Amino acid sequence: MRILLLLLLVAASLAGRAQSFAAVDSWLQTNIRDLGGRAMLLVYKDGKVVYSQAVNEMSRRQKAVGKFIARRQGKEPNLNDYTATTRQPIASCSKWLSAALVMTFVDEGKLHLTDTVGRWLPALSHHGKGKITIGQCLSHLTAIQAPELRESLREMKDVGSMDEAIEQIALLPMEGEPGQVFRYSNTGLQIAGAVLEKISGKSFETLFAERLAAPLQMKKTDFGKGRVALPAGGAQSTPEDYLNFLVMILHKGVFNNQRILSEKSIAEMEVNRITPPVRIAYAPAEAGNFGYGFGEWVMETSTPNNRTKAVCSPGLFGSFPLVDHEKNYCAFLMTFNLKNKGRNEKYRELKALLDAALR
Repeated sequence: MRILLLLLLVAASLAGRAQSFAAVDSWLQTNIRDLGGRAMLLVYKDGKVVYSQAVNEMSRRQKAVGKFIARRQGKEPNLNDYTATTRQPIASCSKWLSAALVMTFVDEGKLHLTDTVGRWLPALSHHGKGKITIGQCLSHLTAIQAPELRESLREMKDVGSMDEAIEQIALLPMEGEPGQVFRYSNTGLQIAGAVLEKISGKSFETLFAERLAAPLQMKKTDFGKGRVALPAGGAQSTPEDYLNFLVMILHKGVFNNQRILSEKSIAEMEVNRITPPVRIAYAPAEAGNFGYGFGEWVMETSTPNNRTKAVCSPGLFGSFPLVDHEKNYCAFLMTFNLKNKGRNEKYRELKALLDAALR
């Protein structure tokens, strides 16, 4: 009788869990075409993955686009379902990883958020940009009038060295005083990445592998291993790998009982820097009215103390990493889709459904 009762309780618990995520299942099915035809969602809470779902309803056109992109990259097209280990470019989701890497140097005292970049990068000083601080680089407050994101990535892919990338940035115009203008771009994190290379004598790729990828068991995540790393948008990762990073953020810098970042650094990263009198020169439409910290958007804050509740870092291709400190969960949605119309609303919808399922 006791065994039967136990089995019934377990079955009821599983049924309740399945029922709680029914609305999330429905959301994925309803929105899958607008998400690019394929999606993979992982959700973590209380020490384990509590939801894992892949959906694949690619249209004929989406399959054709997928084949075209694969052939341009010299790869065999793969139109199968996403899995937890599917690896693909994550675009601006990279920014969160790169900002965390910078903060490992801050934790060690090798770098301060108030340090000015001209100390290590004289090319920026020669063009009036030497007084930009590391903190401003991480929060898009450099006041450098950078080109549109896709154009910037194309230009950076043609450079031969990190020094050459900084020389290109040095020639860009300014549109105000550093700290007073917010422009979401790739330049600040590229500058920060160059500073890390100067301080350490190692490549950005090596630093990421040693300081984050290895301890976080992100075995299939890197920044492309090209001539020049692109800290703001050049990473490739998997849902499983990126979720490990999010677990570390959720646990205030700790992963598998190992401290990766200090609790102070996690808190610094989550402070909204878009406050008066900062002027917003450009923010992507999918960000809506989110605030911005270091490499991450501040999605929700509590009132009246304005404490950060939820942070995210969506990418150009639609992937969406999320951490909710109040409800104590994190999630990663992998997609590949260039259509950004309505994304902010979709992110909010998904988060509301996750909140309800995990209450």
